Amino acid sequence: MDGGRSLRRLWLYPMTALAAVAVVVFTSLYVIDLAATGGPAPGRADGFADYFLFDQDHITDAVAGLGAMVAAVLGIVVTVVSIVVQLSADRYTGVTAMFLRDRTNLVVMAYYVITCVCGVWVSLSLRSEFVPRLTLTFMLMLTVIGLVMMAPYFGYVFRFLEPANIIQRIQREATKTAEAGAQEDPRDLAEAQALALSAMEELSDITSNSISGKDKIIASRAVDALKDLAIRYLDSKPRAKAEWFVISDKIRDNPDFVAMDPESLADLEARRTWFEWKVMRQYLAIYNEALSQMREINYLVAIDTRYIGEKAADAGDDELVGLVFRFMNSYMRATLNAKDVRTAYNVLNQYRLLVEALLERKRLPDALTGVRYLKYYAMVSYDLKLSFVTETIAYDVGALCQLAHELESGVEDELLALFLEIDRPGLEHAHDKALSGVRKAQVKLASFYLLAGAEDKVGRIFNDMESESRERLRAIRDELARVESKDFWEIIDRGRNFEFMPDAQRKAMLSFFERFEGLEPLPSQPDAT
Repeated sequence: MDGGRSLRRLWLYPMTALAAVAVVVFTSLYVIDLAATGGPAPGRADGFADYFLFDQDHITDAVAGLGAMVAAVLGIVVTVVSIVVQLSADRYTGVTAMFLRDRTNLVVMAYYVITCVCGVWVSLSLRSEFVPRLTLTFMLMLTVIGLVMMAPYFGYVFRFLEPANIIQRIQREATKTAEAGAQEDPRDLAEAQALALSAMEELSDITSNSISGKDKIIASRAVDALKDLAIRYLDSKPRAKAEWFVISDKIRDNPDFVAMDPESLADLEARRTWFEWKVMRQYLAIYNEALSQMREINYLVAIDTRYIGEKAADAGDDELVGLVFRFMNSYMRATLNAKDVRTAYNVLNQYRLLVEALLERKRLPDALTGVRYLKYYAMVSYDLKLSFVTETIAYDVGALCQLAHELESGVEDELLALFLEIDRPGLEHAHDKALSGVRKAQVKLASFYLLAGAEDKVGRIFNDMESESRERLRAIRDELARVESKDFWEIIDRGRNFEFMPDAQRKAMLSFFERFEGLEPLPSQPDAT
């Protein structure tokens, strides 16, 4: 339905309008000539019938003109299209091959060539005793169609070569190739693997070129196209033949594969994840390149990787869920090495959302694994003196503990144990700012447990904090009590201040602090309990 509507809007309507305008203009002028300014030549018919007499003494000149006109139009079309395609090919690899594979381009070029050949043949078919009137009329119509088709075709070419459309077409062709190739005869399977892999690299090249040119829109669309390719592939993956998951000789020499240890390659085959690994390998390259140039792309890569992980969880693909974690961890490692706190903050948001999705889908071992990774990177951030990253992870893990309680999952105790290890016991005086943030996150979770009636969980947090100095506890309490707005005073992607608690939870927080001996209540909150 959409294809028919597009055909009418982009081709039929413009061509009909152009032809109609030409017919109206010519007919109007011709009628005026017939009625007033001209007249019939001696021995000729009168009116419109005279137009189609095709006098053999003079029609030869007109026929030659028709053929030359079509050839000239073909030359214009070829020249313009060649220039535009070459300009696009300089920026996007594979555009020329894609252009030549497109059915519309082939049909239009074939039409002009056929019309030119017909024009040559018609010009040679005229005789003094014979005029092929039907053939001439048909040739006239072919020429008219070729002329009015030129403008819509230029519009089609320009739309075809728009970067967004190129990206969409690469992704769509790669998806079809992978879907078909995974079920093909093994003799054709290697070619399908190579074509799908080439499409991934084309999308990666487009992203890299766009990052270099500071073209955020095109880079974002290419990154999203890789995600769409992976997600649609997962829909057809269960129907794939076993041979599809074997890395063929045709792609084994690819730089991303040839540098891998043979054991790692064998693992990809055994886990049936070479296709997704290649997609996310492109993501990792894009991520590292964008880290110092276009941080928005880093955030988008993390978002799309999370989408792949959620799709893998829905499909029950355990190996792919583990692979997604490995790449998310690689993003975190690259970010921490660059000491890019803002990017780490954004990537952690997606990491937390991924673990939340796993909790909601009852994939509890995977969720626990994700939290263990988060704890590890909290420690790494602590050692790198990136206190805000450690604090962010603490609040994220606290939010995951809260969700686990709300979902009544069976891993809440394990999550809480991991959460209480983030404060690094024994290193309280290394850099106090990070540890204060972790303690605030623990207090916030304890306040939630108080409201939820989970006294055993509150007790575990209290026991973990009891050895803290009362001066530090007082400072933490006072800072949390002063936070009254959920909105942070700067624009942030998460939308909410970490330290904000609703009124009921804030009262529970003050009640929690009253459990510590030697910690006097806030003067302004004597009835906090």
